[in-house]
This record gives sequence, structure tokens and C-alpha cells, in this order.
Amino acid sequence: MERAKTKNIKFFWKMVESSIGRRKARMLTALLAIAMGATILSGLVTIYYDIPRQLGKEFRSYGANMIVIPKSQDDKIDDKHIDEIKKLAGDKLVGIAPYIYQNAKINEQPFVIAATDFDGLKKNSPFWLVDGDWPSEKRTVMIGHEISKKLGLKIGDPFVLSTPKENSQEMRDNDFTVSSIVTTGGKEEDLIFMSIEDIRSIMGNLNINIIECSIDANSEELQAIADNINEIDSTVSARLVKRVTESQGAVLEKLQALVWIVTIIVLFIMMICVSTTMMAVVAERRKEIGLKKALGAHNKSIIYDFLGEGFLLGLMGGALGSLLGYLFASEVSRRVFARSVNFLWALVPITIIASIVITIVACIIPVKTATAVDPALVLRGE
Repeated sequence: MERAKTKNIKFFWKMVESSIGRRKARMLTALLAIAMGATILSGLVTIYYDIPRQLGKEFRSYGANMIVIPKSQDDKIDDKHIDEIKKLAGDKLVGIAPYIYQNAKINEQPFVIAATDFDGLKKNSPFWLVDGDWPSEKRTVMIGHEISKKLGLKIGDPFVLSTPKENSQEMRDNDFTVSSIVTTGGKEEDLIFMSIEDIRSIMGNLNINIIECSIDANSEELQAIADNINEIDSTVSARLVKRVTESQGAVLEKLQALVWIVTIIVLFIMMICVSTTMMAVVAERRKEIGLKKALGAHNKSIIYDFLGEGFLLGLMGGALGSLLGYLFASEVSRRVFARSVNFLWALVPITIIASIVITIVACIIPVKTATAVDPALVLRGE
């Protein structure tokens, strides 16, 4: 009994393969439509799940998304707080830049020094337009574009920076060299950037005024990190930079909604293409279907024939589309974000199953048309 059943199943699939093979052109059209739909489905879903990671990194490139400041005027921030933040943020930390702000003068004109860690600043703001080299040697600075214009300073120019003496209102002159000029279109163009080591060497062991952090996390994860910092240390206050975090959330929601809309439209078009192709196949096979019915074939066997063809086309198209979808997502991500995407293995069976289901659904109308064929009319040549 079991052997007979197995033989029947094998015979059925051979008949399905033979039917597809006899109509290569039309079946190839249907297969390409399914593969294209599966490619778009697989590619866009991969992009959908990868957008938060990719755009998260892009948003991090536009500046810090969390700041840490003293809770009150009496509280101080020192180097131990930097270590605490690094530990709490873990591998999600993109960059961390502490700042010490101090007033200074050049040619009796008042300016503001922003002393920081340049390695952290570069990670926080990689898209700043920096002309020249980032300061790496002692007594070298990066000045804002507006200061450069105002004072006529160029890269490599020496200048005298007047700063208050330690614990005194008296000024002392310090020789510095312009290493680079930064253009951002913002307040940074009015600042003089130097290393924390340099400012402490001329003004003493100053406390940090603010710490700017760039963390690769969504708003919920970011808030959790900020809450942990606030719980561990009562002398500081960690706050989210809402301009960045809110923009990221809004953009992600809109982009992901757009991806779903496009995916649904593409799948609908794919269904129409497959259905149209299968309708043409039914028209071609009308005589064959009529003859089968005249010889005693039931509607059930005809339905199985068409659904079997749909299943096989969906299986092949889905498998092909899974591979092409990853290549499609990789190319989009490389061109848009200049980064690679993660291959989602779980998406392969999902894409194949979705392709099979959509193909079978697309076959419903053609199958109904096939079962409605009147063998008497066909045999009379009508």
C-alpha cells in the first residue's frame, strides 16, 4: 500500500515536471516573475531589519546622542566618569569626547577654547570638514572657519593665545600653531579646539565641563544606559540629545513603513503576473483538460496538477529570489550606506514559503477556469 502511494506521488511530480518542461517559455516567464518578487521580498525585508543598524550608525555620524553634565554647580566631572560611561555603554559606544571650556584671547579679541580628546571627537563627528591634519602634537590646535576668517590665520601659522594663569585673573601668553581648520556650519566654527593635556599644562588640572557620547543604540536602549549612569553616580546627569534620537526614530518609522508598502505592491504585481501566465497556460491546455475529463479525470486531479506546478514554480522562484534578494540588499546598502548587510538565514525558508503561498493563491482563478472546461464542447472543437 505504502509502495503504491509512493509510486503515485513520484508519478504525480514527474507529470508536473513534464508539464512545466513542455511549456518552457511561459513557465520561464512565471518563474522570472516569482523570482523577481521573491528577490524584492527578501531584499527589502533584509533592508527593513538592517535599516536601524545602518541608519543608527549614520545618525551617530552627525554628532553625540547623549551628554553627561554635573548635576549641580558644586559637582565635578573627572576622568573616572569617562571610565564608568565606557563600561556601561560597552561595545555600543562609538565615541566619547570630554570637553573643558575656557575663555581666551588672541590679539585682545575674546574666544572660547574647547579642549577635548581628538580621537573621541573624530569618532563622534566623522563628517566634519577638516582642512589640514587633526592636532596630534603638543601646542597645536584646530580652529573654526570663522576664527580663521576673522584673524586671517592659515594652516601652519603660529599665533599667541592668552589664557588666565592658574588660580589667577592675570593673563599669560602661550605659543600655538594652527594644525587644521574645521567647517561645520555651526557653533564649532567659533571655537579653538586643543587637547585636554595642552589646556591642563597651561591652566592647571581643570575639571571636565561636559562629556559628549555617541552610542549605537535606539532611544529605549539609550535611555536605559542614561538611567544606569544616573543611578550609579548621583553627581552627574546623563541626558539624551533629543534632536538626534527623535529624528532617528521618526526617519526609521517612515522608511520602514515605505519598505513594507513597496513590498506589498511588488508582491501584488507578482501575483498578477503569475495568474496571467497560468491563465494563458490553461487556454493552451484547454483541449488537453477536456480530453482528460472525457477519459474520466476528476476536477480534483486537474486542481492538483495546476497547484503542483504552482508549488514547484514557487519553490524554485523562492530559492532563487532568496539568493538574489541578499545580493540586491547588499548592493543597496553598499551604495546608500557604504556598508555591508547581515545575511538573515531565517529569511530563506520564509521567502520560499511566501513564494509558494503567493504562487498557489495566484493559481486559484486559473484553476477555477480549468475545472470549468466542458469536455463535450472541447471535443466538438468549440
